[in-house]
Amino acid sequence: MTQAPAPALQNLADNIRNKALALGFDAIGFCPAHLGPEVRARLADFLAKGYHGEMGWLAERSAQRTHPQALWPEAQSVIALGVSYAPEGDALATLKRPECGNISVYARHRDYHDLIKGMLKHLAQYVVKEGQAALAKHGNAAPPQVKVFVDTAPVAEKPLAAQAGLGWQGKHTNLVSRTHGSWLFLGEIYTTLALPTTPPSGGQCGSCTRCLTACPTQAFPAPYTLNAQRCISYLTIEHAGPIPHDLRPAIGTHIYGCDDCLAVCPWNRFAKTSRHAKLQPRPDLLAPELAHLVQLDDTAFRQLFSGSPIKRIGRNRFIRNVLTAIGNSGKKDLLAYAAALRQDPDPIVAEAATWAVTCLESLPP
Repeated sequence: MTQAPAPALQNLADNIRNKALALGFDAIGFCPAHLGPEVRARLADFLAKGYHGEMGWLAERSAQRTHPQALWPEAQSVIALGVSYAPEGDALATLKRPECGNISVYARHRDYHDLIKGMLKHLAQYVVKEGQAALAKHGNAAPPQVKVFVDTAPVAEKPLAAQAGLGWQGKHTNLVSRTHGSWLFLGEIYTTLALPTTPPSGGQCGSCTRCLTACPTQAFPAPYTLNAQRCISYLTIEHAGPIPHDLRPAIGTHIYGCDDCLAVCPWNRFAKTSRHAKLQPRPDLLAPELAHLVQLDDTAFRQLFSGSPIKRIGRNRFIRNVLTAIGNSGKKDLLAYAAALRQDPDPIVAEAATWAVTCLESLPP
């Protein structure tokens, strides 16, 4: 595709940025549709050490994940976008209430995929329309092409976002923004337009190690390296079998995901509470009582988590998590609820129930 001259493309990028912010995105940047060898080396090392656990898709499509043009050869640029989901108040407050389960901030509201994908599609339409107009002025009537991605495709979202100037990958491996801290949902638009690259954002972790020391399960063998098999988010969401016994006590009352490493980041002090109504927490998911959750059958589970990302893991895996939290709660009044599930048809649920009963029965009277 014949591209417009640099000034025209810069003007187009400025217009796209303004449109993105008007649509509700909180961060936007542009970068070439390629990644450096350090990204491929980091992923290769992660996979070689087995840190991905049961997430086989990371290995199966690693070439596309680290080579944007392997996923789409025509791509010239990536428009990286972020939406803040920063919570109001202490994201870890529920952990101080052992009778309640703690749900990760990102899952306390409707599934963010729906919101972000809709916004991306709207912006992509604008990119095509304005891009075609810019190209037509310079003799190219063919419209630019675009592809939209959230996190369900083999896209290296965090490295691309860092390359596009949205922030940098912190020692917890997540993106850190000078403006939004560790609370950004990411999405991308790949395009055949050769848009100008956004300068680096600046900022760094420096000597800070709060995220590393905050991890209850010691999932970071080194700065900038995550062993997902020890990560609470992995264990409560992606891991399908019994949670390893040696890690259960450290999980505490986390029942879906974990924000410990994100919540302690000092850069969060600059983050403002998310402005999106659809990203405001549901009151019933801020501090749900374990006694209520453990009694959910499949129908009640689906009803409670309709429209929520939690629905994806299913009732049995969720109840396994709840029973782990009950075992760690120190609340003997929850013993009967756990005991009632020792004969659950699902063997993983039944085993978790037996473990929880053993934990609570061992408490002093």
